[in-house]
Amino acid sequence: MVETKIMIVDDDNNICDLIEMYLLKEGYKIYKAHNGKDAIKIFNDKQIDLVVLDVMMPVMDGYEVLREIRKTSQIPVLMLTAKGETFDRVLGLELGADDYIVKPFEPKELVARIRAVLRRYKPQTQKRALEYDNIIIDADSYIVTHNGNNIEMPPKEFELLYFLASNPNKVFTRDQLLYEVWGYDYPGDSRTVDVHVKRIREKLGEQNTWQLKTVWGVGYKFEVK
Repeated sequence: MVETKIMIVDDDNNICDLIEMYLLKEGYKIYKAHNGKDAIKIFNDKQIDLVVLDVMMPVMDGYEVLREIRKTSQIPVLMLTAKGETFDRVLGLELGADDYIVKPFEPKELVARIRAVLRRYKPQTQKRALEYDNIIIDADSYIVTHNGNNIEMPPKEFELLYFLASNPNKVFTRDQLLYEVWGYDYPGDSRTVDVHVKRIREKLGEQNTWQLKTVWGVGYKFEVK
């Protein structure tokens, strides 16, 4: 069985060691970095499967590291930081983070979120590709093909689009989408869904036969005309 490789990036040695202790019990292979420059080197050398990434670090901060990762990879990235303001959460999500956990945190919750994002990131063979006019949303490969071109999407963007497209013309509230896609009650910030919808729309553009539509005062739906 292939080991899942997780990189923990934090300039606090105690936090790195604490997270490592819990993740080793889960059977993961762990790599640690204490600044952004070292994190990028490990990422390029070790075929990392998931990153737990602090924001405030020397040399390169977490946002810079995330930008570099997203240039070449869509692996899950969980931001782990003392910055809990809405602006900071939205910025991390805009840059392509899949989850956002604020310090102080409960290690068991972090482990649960890592399990959840890995479970959703890995293709499920029983799922089928969805096809609508000029788009194919393939859950076996986590690839979206639009007008013949592959569109890169981080796991959460893909899963949100796939879930809505699996239920055409059905309206979901933001809270319902948080539960269905993220798998838990995201801590009080429904803007998470808004951010991901915005990014999906930017990548797919305007459509004639289908669209990711806002239902004002309710939520979103994948509308097929």
